[in-house]
Amino acid sequence: MPPGISTLAADAPELSAANTGFMLICSALVMLMTPGLAFFYGGMVRVKSTLNMLMMSFISLGIVTILWVLYGFSLAFGTDSGSLIGWSSDYVGLSGIGITELWDGYTIPVYVFAVFQLMFAIITPALISGALADRVKFTAWALFITLWATVVYFPVAHWVWGAGGWLFEMGVIDFAGGTAVHINAGAAALGVILVIGKRVGFKKDPMRPHSLPLVMLGAGLLWFGWFGFNAGSWLGNDDGVGAVMFVNTQVATAAAMLAWLIYEKIRHGAFTTLGAASGAVAGLVAITPSGGAVSPLGAIAVGAIAGLLCAMAVGLKFKFGYDDSLDVVGVHLVGGIIGSLLVGLFATGGVQSDVKGLFYGGGLDQLGKQAIGVFAVLAYSLVVSAVLAFVLDKTIGMRVDEDDEVSGIDQVEHAETAYDFSGAGGGTGSRKAAPVPAGTAAAGAENKKVDA
Repeated sequence: MPPGISTLAADAPELSAANTGFMLICSALVMLMTPGLAFFYGGMVRVKSTLNMLMMSFISLGIVTILWVLYGFSLAFGTDSGSLIGWSSDYVGLSGIGITELWDGYTIPVYVFAVFQLMFAIITPALISGALADRVKFTAWALFITLWATVVYFPVAHWVWGAGGWLFEMGVIDFAGGTAVHINAGAAALGVILVIGKRVGFKKDPMRPHSLPLVMLGAGLLWFGWFGFNAGSWLGNDDGVGAVMFVNTQVATAAAMLAWLIYEKIRHGAFTTLGAASGAVAGLVAITPSGGAVSPLGAIAVGAIAGLLCAMAVGLKFKFGYDDSLDVVGVHLVGGIIGSLLVGLFATGGVQSDVKGLFYGGGLDQLGKQAIGVFAVLAYSLVVSAVLAFVLDKTIGMRVDEDDEVSGIDQVEHAETAYDFSGAGGGTGSRKAAPVPAGTAAAGAENKKVDA
């Protein structure tokens, strides 16, 4: 994503109504991704955790919005200080910005850039929540979002996209958030779950998705909103780069979904809806950093590689014993790493910049820069997130009581349930559910991607 770039007064751009309107639409599309994520995650958990999962995403819309206005935009995109953080007093409270003041080097107002970036800041901590399903106090989660956005997301966004940020100045390519969003969130998820531990019954009790239609609805909304997320990240439509990114987003997502399903059929014997949804998200994640650097054929390769490797990676939680409830590590961390590194291989030098990857004669230079960006963000987010979780766990406590987790976090934390069966006739206990035959796709919905 291009940050502000200084221009000479004689060459200063004028406000473009077309680009401004386009970016407002893209901002709305990215906002829609957070409710889409809530549906996606909400369908993947058991009935007793549905509302909590929805709320863990929705609360980010409230908390991060206020933080962004108060100081987040200033920290992420203000005047650089030491290549690590930004600060501009005019951005505090968005109080010193003129309504027609343009973002440096572009034809859109600062307000439009700020609200577009806000939507990225909102969805990133929401992504983390999928790893923590069933077991985190809502108050602790809200406080974690506040702290994490302040000390992790805002600085990392400056590193990657802010003028003067050290990764940006190094030449690390991240078109729309492979490092700042997906690796950042995936590493944070891993850091937190290593601190708070496993769900009660992990690897013992069936923890199947309660509503696959809800999962598919969420995946569809994510796919739809992702066009704004990716194509909008060029901040305009004047040179065709955003159009290439739009095409590559569709192409990579399709390739990843197919690759995941093929792996799933060969490995587990069925094409599942959960696999289709997960594969699509893996492709969206991987093309996010790379889609402005590769051709559509390169996008097929990026998507297929991500779909295959992410499908394999979700089983690591059973091998190593960390309870990543909804595969945030396997999809977002691994997918973000894959997409970011593949820039160093598949960049054509003919889209967003003249940087070429190894397969186009560019050598290993860009791959090295991408690796530095990947592992710097991964390490920082992992360590700081684990520290934040540890401090919260030792003070207010991160987890609900074991009895409350078993009985259902929705009732405990929100005093509600997702579905009311009281009027369905006969009550919820009038009919015993039939057992699911062993070996069927339904019996393995939770573990369909992994080796238990």
